[in-house]
Amino acid sequence: MTGCLSGCSSKKQPSAKLTKVTLNEVTHSIFYAPQYVALEKGYFKEEGIDLKIDIGFGADKSMTAVISDNADIGFMGPEAAIYQYNEGNKDYAVCFAQLTQRAGNFLVSREEIKDFKWEDLKGKDVIGGRKGGMPQMIFEYILKKKGLDPKKDLNLIQNIDFANTSGAFSGGSGDFTVEFEPNATALEQQGAGYVVSSLGIESGFVPYTAYCAKKSYIKKHPEIIQGFTNAIAKGQIYVKNHTPEEIADVIKDQFPDTSKKDLITIIKRYKDQDTYKTTPVFSKKGFYLLQDILKDAGELKETIPFQTLIDNTYAKKAIQ
Repeated sequence: MTGCLSGCSSKKQPSAKLTKVTLNEVTHSIFYAPQYVALEKGYFKEEGIDLKIDIGFGADKSMTAVISDNADIGFMGPEAAIYQYNEGNKDYAVCFAQLTQRAGNFLVSREEIKDFKWEDLKGKDVIGGRKGGMPQMIFEYILKKKGLDPKKDLNLIQNIDFANTSGAFSGGSGDFTVEFEPNATALEQQGAGYVVSSLGIESGFVPYTAYCAKKSYIKKHPEIIQGFTNAIAKGQIYVKNHTPEEIADVIKDQFPDTSKKDLITIIKRYKDQDTYKTTPVFSKKGFYLLQDILKDAGELKETIPFQTLIDNTYAKKAIQ
């Protein structure tokens, strides 16, 4: 799915030509409501940016788009920035703004379970995510916290593409699946599943999704990075200060297949569990927790200093 910015004309540069910027987002989800508010309210155009959005369907694919110059900015789990840095890329990607602060996915059961306990997963088939990907690592992190061994206590299904997990589940695969919105609510509406737990609540505050760009791009286009971050900050403020109903009205065109009622339900669910960050400033504590999760998953050996991969310069200016 590809979208282009619609909204009011630029306030900062009313007579200037807008700069085209390509963003590759990991997936298209209500989990990223502040970004779509910024898009629909015209905040990017106010900053002189004509934004085009491509979807990567996976953090690894979104990061590849950034590194290969097929995207100017990437939006994905910051673990992707850690991986590409450790691969020795000299012009590595740096994160400059954080959007969400909790996991945005939910555990969905095929059967209704009134009093779900994590032990209910023992011996079950569970559709998970890609090895080394944020959704899967957070899931395994929670399982271990709950005293379960991801490799021994349940059968993890990890050979289904990220975009097809809910379809596979509704088609009969798995006893449980881990899903983002709107897929989790859609499964409930279809009578194909029941949300039994929020991974965002269980895992605590984690920098789940952030914006990054190559060092060379940031150095060459600081005004674009600042304008982009300003727009995101405005979107975050709007989401903070408005009701789920008001937010749903703004972003409904981004999700034509999701009813207004479901949009409101999903946005409320995310707001109630404090999923959306209220500023784009990247959490230092969260960055090190993320690396602890990576180490626990066997995906990272040595800790990377915060200042190496995170640049809060633009986020701090945006909230001034």
